[in-house]
Amino acid sequence: MSLRAVVVDDEAPARAKLRRYLAESEGVQWIGEASDGREAVRLIQRDRPDVVFLDISMPGLDGFAVLQALGDPLPAEIVFVTAHDDEAVRAFEVHAFDYLLKPVGPERFARAVARLRDKVAPALGIAGRVDGLLGGAPPPQRYLDRLLLPSGDAAELVRVERIDRIESDRNYLDVYVDGTAYRLRGTLDAMQGRLNPRHFVRVNRSAIVRLDAVREVQPWPDGERRLLMADGARVTWTRRYLANLPEGLSLGA
Repeated sequence: MSLRAVVVDDEAPARAKLRRYLAESEGVQWIGEASDGREAVRLIQRDRPDVVFLDISMPGLDGFAVLQALGDPLPAEIVFVTAHDDEAVRAFEVHAFDYLLKPVGPERFARAVARLRDKVAPALGIAGRVDGLLGGAPPPQRYLDRLLLPSGDAAELVRVERIDRIESDRNYLDVYVDGTAYRLRGTLDAMQGRLNPRHFVRVNRSAIVRLDAVREVQPWPDGERRLLMADGARVTWTRRYLANLPEGLSLGA
């Protein structure tokens, strides 16, 4: 069964490019397009596609306003296709499936479609029909598996298991990957909600660590802990946040 796709972009060449990519992709078909946000809302509500390739910057309603108008839960998987690399955290806060940075190449687009097929296609069969008979079930919690990180004039899509820690600095986040810091606009609270708590833990007011990146846990005054990270950084796990310890993990006395 093919995924039914809608393209939303105010630029005709961009829509044409995605139509061409979709025509060359197996297991997905183009069913319509919109050139502005209001038209997109009507199209999505009417045709109920499986996936929407959505631009962010558009006249009238932008991409985020489109999602707000559609309500929660969203009727489709959302793949943002945009020239703006500074909206990645916000995009994943609204549970976007992927974030494609323009100009989108055919290989990157093909990877996104393959992931969509793996995730969405099975649900279009028996499971989807059962869900309809039961009146709809709440969508499962979706955690980030990749994060778009700016790097100079470009951006790199990094798997979250490569992230060692994330530290907040006012309205920005410093994401540490293999000893290199990448800066994003966003809040630690929002990021914490998008990371799997079995692998990432908030250890103090301004830091989240990946547990597998912790090399050593040391006793610290006042019942706190000092973490030695794989990249050599030292992070304090404060008493207030020790309650975040995942089930089955012990730090000792």
